[in-house]
Amino acid sequence: MAVNYNAKPLLTVDGLKQYFKVSSSFTVHAVENVSFEIYPGETYGLVGESGSGKSTIGRSIIRLYDPTAGKIVFNDVDISGKLGRSTSQMLRTQMQMIFQDPLSSLDPRKTVMQTIEEPKKIGDIIGEGLDIHHMYKTKAEREEKIKAILAKVGLSPEHATRYPHQFSGGQRQRVGIARALIMNPKLIIADECISALDVSIQAQVVNLMKDIQQETGTAYLFIAHDLSMVKYISDRIGVLHLGHLLETGTTDEIFNNPIHPYTKSLLSAIPAPNPVVEKNRTALTYDYKTSGIDYKQGTQHLVDGTHYVKCTDDEFAKWTL
Repeated sequence: MAVNYNAKPLLTVDGLKQYFKVSSSFTVHAVENVSFEIYPGETYGLVGESGSGKSTIGRSIIRLYDPTAGKIVFNDVDISGKLGRSTSQMLRTQMQMIFQDPLSSLDPRKTVMQTIEEPKKIGDIIGEGLDIHHMYKTKAEREEKIKAILAKVGLSPEHATRYPHQFSGGQRQRVGIARALIMNPKLIIADECISALDVSIQAQVVNLMKDIQQETGTAYLFIAHDLSMVKYISDRIGVLHLGHLLETGTTDEIFNNPIHPYTKSLLSAIPAPNPVVEKNRTALTYDYKTSGIDYKQGTQHLVDGTHYVKCTDDEFAKWTL
């Protein structure tokens, strides 16, 4: 499904800052003035090394964290401040998240469809969102919705009575995808959702996500550090380092014409499938402390099309010679 970039963005992140106060004298600046947009039906890949702030951005957007500063607009609604009841309802149904470790994000005491009676009623793994938001009229309708979504992610109806430990890693992540999809969301934040899986299973899960997107038009914020997989699934890519969004553009723009030295170092680290080429591949190194670059001094510079790089005027002139 082609993305319409003339349409209104589904998600707009403007000047997002996320700080964590560790002590009275020390504050971690996890995300620093990050801005980007995601359009309906688009996959926006967010890449960078561990600790760069990728997951923090995802959690801030879905409001697992309260943003320190900045504005987040989703579905034409400002969700960056205190959430009212109707806004919270919209956010919890229209935006979902797939987590990195499928086992730790699934309740081991529940089957996929079984409801466990506790002092406070808790729905099953996939149907819990349906229960919380009262999205069915009868128990039969609820079970049909669960079976339909299981079929969509390649699982059979009998899987509904199993516990998480009875699934393989790939199957558990399919359950996680089903749990997100059953709410029929407009945006899914996939936070390193394939990094804990074997390579062959990674390909299966990513292909499943692409197929579902073609069918439903769901947009993805795909957070990962595997650039090869990000290239395969993403329409546009943002490169993040130390909480700063350094470069953003279409997949072709980033891979064919990287501008920032950090982006170049990331791309040079991708192994080549051809063993002859791989043998002669030279990986570029990048050390922020010795680079002479100050991220805080940089501003967005247009390279071409939708391709932007964060740098000073002098750095831009030097890098684009």
